[in-house]
Amino acid sequence: MNVGSVPHAKIPVSVIVMTKDEERNIAKCLRSVRDFAEVFVVDSGSTDRTCAIAAGMGGTVVPFRWNGKYPKKKQWCLENLPFAHDWVLYVDADEEVRPPVSAEIRTLVAAGPRHAGYFVGYDYVFLGGVLSHGHRVYKLVLLDRRRARFAEYDDLDLATALEIELHYQPRIRGSVGRLRSRMRHDDHKSLFQFFDRHNRYSDWEAILRRRGALVRPDDPQPGVRGILKRIFAALPCRGPLAFVDSFLLKGGFLDRRAGFHFAIARAFYYWQIGVKMRELGPRRGEGAGRGDGAA
Repeated sequence: MNVGSVPHAKIPVSVIVMTKDEERNIAKCLRSVRDFAEVFVVDSGSTDRTCAIAAGMGGTVVPFRWNGKYPKKKQWCLENLPFAHDWVLYVDADEEVRPPVSAEIRTLVAAGPRHAGYFVGYDYVFLGGVLSHGHRVYKLVLLDRRRARFAEYDDLDLATALEIELHYQPRIRGSVGRLRSRMRHDDHKSLFQFFDRHNRYSDWEAILRRRGALVRPDDPQPGVRGILKRIFAALPCRGPLAFVDSFLLKGGFLDRRAGFHFAIARAFYYWQIGVKMRELGPRRGEGAGRGDGAA
């Protein structure tokens, strides 16, 4: 049966939703993936109503307990979930798969994907409004699970080690593309939690960058964007540069107050990484140089 010819047929893609205490976000997220044939909610010991809400909405709730070793959560899903389909879509609980994205994926799967994985862009909701300009996040979340793997970085000894793969993309055996449509990121948690989370993320990234573990020639981001991303990663003073890029060069000022504060938050994240790297000192074999973005 050609799924593209049947309007109400489910999209033959397995959705993986990551959760932990997401009762404020999960219902909105699951409503957005109702057109997909299979939805797993992989939960890390929620103590709120996340699992009850997910089960009530038809999601297959799978408990996850990290044992402190590899694989971490995303790779564990690829290895252990009882998938009915070869293509998977990773969705965070604070994200929504908007109808144009679902329609594009439906058409792509019906025609036969040209690539082994696809980046998806995100519309961020920040301070109550959708950011239409400025820096845009892209993640490789739609992929052929048979040709994808999340790399293992030497981070299990870190006090800040987390159960889930953070700011790096899966490695894909094959070419990658990009969807035209965008998903929506709208976290109903507070800004206190937003900054707390990113403080922990910057701890992890600073240590891994100081070890040289995040300098990778095989980043799958396609085209000019991937090249610019690698150049940016090698530059000093990334905090101020991130603000200029987001607020001025990419038009974040058009989003007014929200655009300004989002650019500041992005700059502060990179400043944190830089100053933490400075505190950690040089890598073995290096002289005492300037930190990444600490100036």
